[in-house]
Amino acid sequence: MPFLTIITITYNAEEFIGRTIASINQQVFKDFEYLLIDGNSKDKTLEVISKYAHLFSKIVSEPDKGLYNAMNKGLKNATGDYVWFINAGDEITTPNITEELFQLIQKESPDVIYGETFFTNNSGEKLGKRSDLTPHKLPENLTWKKMRLGMLVCHQSFIVRREIAPSYMEDNLSADIDWEIRSLKASAKTVRFYGILSNYLIGGVSNQQLKKSLFDRFLVLKKHFGLISTLAAHGQILVRGVKKMASNNGKKYW
Repeated sequence: MPFLTIITITYNAEEFIGRTIASINQQVFKDFEYLLIDGNSKDKTLEVISKYAHLFSKIVSEPDKGLYNAMNKGLKNATGDYVWFINAGDEITTPNITEELFQLIQKESPDVIYGETFFTNNSGEKLGKRSDLTPHKLPENLTWKKMRLGMLVCHQSFIVRREIAPSYMEDNLSADIDWEIRSLKASAKTVRFYGILSNYLIGGVSNQQLKKSLFDRFLVLKKHFGLISTLAAHGQILVRGVKKMASNNGKKYW
């Protein structure tokens, strides 16, 4: 059994999937399995993937019901002790990350590991750390209750012991926030990784459908924190977001 399952979700991702695969292939410590779950891409995604078929433990390509349905397929096919989603366009930052994670796990035996993230654009250019570009500052000690004002950790820098990892909500564009909160609720030990775990390609589904994503986030937070607390939190989120927009030259990071 590998210590880690890395899962990549793709759909019509020919432009970006190569750099994702390259970042995983460069890992020096290879004791992990790599799964690819594709939504029956219509472009050249599978053609690109076929060049690296030897790197994958399993490739699934079939129609799905959306991103989170595909991510649930990834969870069902995973056999590693921990699961880590690095989706098309995202990258693991340096070649030594899996080795450092293995050492951390051997020492701490955590249920959840979290770390910092770089935002990148379509060209792969690093735009800056998530903690600097958004109002979400990475906490020293992460608990589910600290997620009241939104997603403190980028999903691509959040690694969960597979036996406690919940299924994703499939009808909510903020299902990743719900997944993190439920993982943290189930975690007996949550450990911070001191470094940059991933590069995240901005502009995913939640950004493309921002209004629905924000409403879905409200529903998720209401489920976990209650209506009154969530209404109050969204007042704070609005004020904080406006201030951050002013310092980011109008860029909207909520």
